[in-house]
Amino acid sequence: MSVGERSVVGERVRLGKNVTLYPGCVIGDDSVIGDDSVLYPNVVVYDNCVIGRRAIVHAGVVIGADGFGFAKEGERWVKIPQIGRVVVGDDVEIGANTTIDRGALDDTVIGNGVKLDNQIQIAHNVVVGEHTAMAGCVGIAGSTRIGSRCTVGGAGMIVGHLDLGDDVHISAGTMVTKSLNKPGQYTSIFPLEPHDEWRRNAAQIKRLSKLAERVCELEKKLEKMEKNS
Repeated sequence: MSVGERSVVGERVRLGKNVTLYPGCVIGDDSVIGDDSVLYPNVVVYDNCVIGRRAIVHAGVVIGADGFGFAKEGERWVKIPQIGRVVVGDDVEIGANTTIDRGALDDTVIGNGVKLDNQIQIAHNVVVGEHTAMAGCVGIAGSTRIGSRCTVGGAGMIVGHLDLGDDVHISAGTMVTKSLNKPGQYTSIFPLEPHDEWRRNAAQIKRLSKLAERVCELEKKLEKMEKNS
């Protein structure tokens, strides 16, 4: 075991065999770090979190900060205590400056073999299935459940309280707003094109709803004419 300069290890922390803490790491009380795991400089693990065996946690990662839990009371927001944990499985790699929030009641769970790129945000009570991979700047809102062997491209965004099944693949820059139970590739971004063409096409998209209503009216009139003929 190796603990670098200016690292802080709290009370009742359990560090496994061959754990390496680079300088400036902070490990909160009652946390567990599994065998052969490496935490690079300035990683912060809040109280009562668990990191499995052979984890690689890059510089600046924060594991176990409070989730964004607030309730509106009149004109002000009241903080909801976040009393769950973060539980990270074995063979997980977490990129620099990624943040994983602790659960509000249940745990936030990162399954075995998950690979997370830099600057990812995973909110409270999210569950990420085994061997899922996410590219940089992905954002996962609270209480979303992601299956095994999924991928999320860079800057993909997934809103809260959704379920993504196994082998679901989200293209870069895609916003996911509904649950996806069928395996496959999903894309919601508008294709890249020269700016002037994009503006013209975007203007046409805004008219689609009215055009659809007119087509529906014309179909009804045509159907009526065919019945009377």
